[in-house]
Amino acid sequence: MFDESFDVIVIGAGHAGCEAASASARLGAETALVTINLDLIGQMSCNPAVGGIAKGHVVREIDALGGIMGRVIDRTGIQFRLLNRSRGPAVQSPRAQADRSLYRTEMRRVLEATPNLHLRQGFVIDLIVENNKVIGVEMQDTRRFGAKSVVIATGTFLNGTIHTGKRTFSAGRAGEPASIELAESLKRRGFPVGRLKTGTPPRIDGRTIDWDAFEPQPPDENPVAFSFATEKIEQEQIQCFIGYTSSRLHNTIRKNLHQSPLYSGKIKGIGPRYCPSIEDKVVKFADKDRHQLFLEPEGHNTNEVYLNGFSTSLPSALQLELLRMIDGFERVQIIRPGYAIEYDFVDPRGLRPTMESTRLKGLFLAGQINGTTGYEEAACQGLMAGINAAFSVQGRKPFILQRDDAYIGVLTDDLIQHGVDEPYRLFTSRAEARLTLRHDNADQRLSPKGREAGLVGNVEWDRFNKKRDRIAILRNTLDQTRFKRSSVEYATVSQILGCDLGDSITLSQLAMRQGVKPDLIRRLIPDEMRADIKITELHTALADSLYSGYIEKQKAATERINHHDGLKVPETFQFSRISGLSNEMVERLERARPQSFAQVRKIPGLTPAAVSTVLVHLSANKSQSISQN
Repeated sequence: MFDESFDVIVIGAGHAGCEAASASARLGAETALVTINLDLIGQMSCNPAVGGIAKGHVVREIDALGGIMGRVIDRTGIQFRLLNRSRGPAVQSPRAQADRSLYRTEMRRVLEATPNLHLRQGFVIDLIVENNKVIGVEMQDTRRFGAKSVVIATGTFLNGTIHTGKRTFSAGRAGEPASIELAESLKRRGFPVGRLKTGTPPRIDGRTIDWDAFEPQPPDENPVAFSFATEKIEQEQIQCFIGYTSSRLHNTIRKNLHQSPLYSGKIKGIGPRYCPSIEDKVVKFADKDRHQLFLEPEGHNTNEVYLNGFSTSLPSALQLELLRMIDGFERVQIIRPGYAIEYDFVDPRGLRPTMESTRLKGLFLAGQINGTTGYEEAACQGLMAGINAAFSVQGRKPFILQRDDAYIGVLTDDLIQHGVDEPYRLFTSRAEARLTLRHDNADQRLSPKGREAGLVGNVEWDRFNKKRDRIAILRNTLDQTRFKRSSVEYATVSQILGCDLGDSITLSQLAMRQGVKPDLIRRLIPDEMRADIKITELHTALADSLYSGYIEKQKAATERINHHDGLKVPETFQFSRISGLSNEMVERLERARPQSFAQVRKIPGLTPAAVSTVLVHLSANKSQSISQN
């Protein structure tokens, strides 16, 4: 009946598919990774970068659980930067520009070296189902592969349509065919399908850029790696550059909006709010006379430059005309024009927390098929789907992460509980427990779970335990080391801070004082311990102390919110009059028109802070009504 049979089949070799296949195979399941083109495994379809706000947290979590994305970017990243350095540790996040070609090559090398993993090139056109359970897939070339579980991780390929100006054509990515038959198969089987869109900017020839016209953006002097196993980033780093659009360019776009499929009505899918096209920026932010652009070289051995911030679906000739209105781009040439792509997604409310479909046993969905956007969001779904697809075959207990465990748990819960009304992107503001879900402590939170699952090996586990012991000793030292008023250290610190410190002070208490840096704390640690301290571990121990009081308040606030679901929202209540709500939050509330606080909490995309703010005003409104009566 089948040409080959496997325990798990993963369809698609993007970021979700790679993590799913790797996890499944390393857990002992015979796994096939099936993709249209094996040469494009791990292809970065859009921005050649990994990480960013909240996204960097997710990559750290993937690594802590035993995933592979962090290790691959550490080996192929060409510009590492820690974002939000000036803010608190909970919202700091690593980001790295990748060498696009090297990333793809390294990802394939890692997968090919994985036991139990079999790469197969081909086009899946249908699922083979028996008694409402998936038992295999059918290929365009007539092959049939059997499987006990199947993971679909097709990215933008499901019924994909590319738009450039008035030109529209079927594709899953520029130069690659769309997966139309598989999309139609899912519809026939009753899966609720919607339409989303995303876009990409033009890639330009670096030899035609006047680099002196742009502001250099250097890499960090001491790169922060993504994988907890990476001791040091060894490869050569590059500079990126910052530029700006102009009012002349904006005026030209306004005059040519009729050529944009986004504004002509040809595009029906909803695009990502947080990564708008340049057309959208000009229309929606009409008061701004310029927008920031990032010039990001795509690798050491290429002239291709990614123009971050200039996503567009305007005609290619007009794209070139617009670019040449930017200082430094007077002679620029486009290598690949930008475009928009529409694609099908399946309503994620039909998923279990394991990423398994409630409609079809043995079928798991991961990545953009669930309505998300971003490599990192896709990869973490792939990891969860791959683990649970293997566990399903092996009869093991499902692997599930809660909201207070990880950002991965936040994403999963948001998708399943609320669904999506636009491409979903993670932010730190989406997590109630964001003070504990830091990028630096992802291993402390999740490596024991990864070990229990079977993805964290002996070497990594030994490294983790030694680190955990060092941090525990360090915390104890911070709590126990105390300086009295009579000590030399007390006088030195008091002079540096310009204030009295009381009769005595511990290092933990001192670390919470404004203006105190980790380097100062390190200098005050007893000599016999100082030589063994790693600065990253000191940062983790200090952050734990810094947030301890806030975390207790956070837990109390979450419990308070969960006990007010019966609170009614008056028909005349105006969310626009609530101070502290962003325009986006007001828009979501007004569109949903909730009748109770329980419904407020279920609105897609509403941040925990917005939910708390609404509760305060609804409670005040109720109290006012009672007093008037």
